[in-house]
Amino acid sequence: MSQFFTLSVLTATLATAIKFAVPYLLASLGETIGQRSGVLNLGVDGIMLLGAFGAYYTVLETDSHLLGLAVGLIIGLLMGLLYAVVTVFLHAQQGISGIGIFLFGLGFSDLLFQELVGSVKPVKPLPTLDKLPGVGGIFEPLVDIDILGPLVFDHDLMTYTAFLLVPVVTWLLNKTTFGMNVRAVGENPQAADSLGVSVARTRFIAIMFGCVLAGLAGATLALQLAVFQHNLTNGIGFIAVALVYFGAWQPRWVMAGALLYGLVTATRLRWQSLDIIPQGASDIAAMTPAIITILALVLLASRARGPAALTKPFTRH
Repeated sequence: MSQFFTLSVLTATLATAIKFAVPYLLASLGETIGQRSGVLNLGVDGIMLLGAFGAYYTVLETDSHLLGLAVGLIIGLLMGLLYAVVTVFLHAQQGISGIGIFLFGLGFSDLLFQELVGSVKPVKPLPTLDKLPGVGGIFEPLVDIDILGPLVFDHDLMTYTAFLLVPVVTWLLNKTTFGMNVRAVGENPQAADSLGVSVARTRFIAIMFGCVLAGLAGATLALQLAVFQHNLTNGIGFIAVALVYFGAWQPRWVMAGALLYGLVTATRLRWQSLDIIPQGASDIAAMTPAIITILALVLLASRARGPAALTKPFTRH
């Protein structure tokens, strides 16, 4: 255990935790907007899987990370369109619809992988700032700064994008007309409708936004790991949904929860690499995120009041 509590190992673990937090953060920020509008999406994990495969296969064929991320985003957009039509316009039960999206994403991503790739083939991972062509030389000296370099400057662009989205989403929800409409339809859609706010349009846009970020989260995960395999997300999408409850529907606390999960995952992997975790206990350690999710929902989420109209379809009278 003592070898873990060295400056170099702790710094590397924290840097890895920030990286691991990114898919959680992207997916949960999108889900935050969706839930604040009154829509629960349990299909986040399936959308992430489709976005992950789309980005991975695109990079495998074109060697372009930018194009891969764009494909992940487009897949999220298309899945958001499907989910919005089913839940907003057809008034389907949100929980069942979301599980259907998840199962579709799980099965279809695996089918595409087996048919188009067949076996695990690595691609180039997302480059860190110091490896970016043209501008890498600017950041390369910064990475060598003790502690600060690995923690702040040794990350890819999607990491900075994810954390930048936290104040953006906070501003969007609290300081814009759209955000006010999102919160209104999530609390009292009948009252919002009586004031001229289109509940269907507002929820439609919120769902699209959330699914785009879910697709981008999956794409980021695949390109950070530089590989795709069956059930690559391993439940990250469901944890992202739980993080919204954990964070009391506030982006800054959602970010804190994402960092917690990133730290737990990074610490577990570091302990395994240092043989701190006995071989027989590795499977039990892998259950840690699920255990934290359950404890968080029991101890924290029950004390926070969510949007009053969450999961409730709206029918205009």
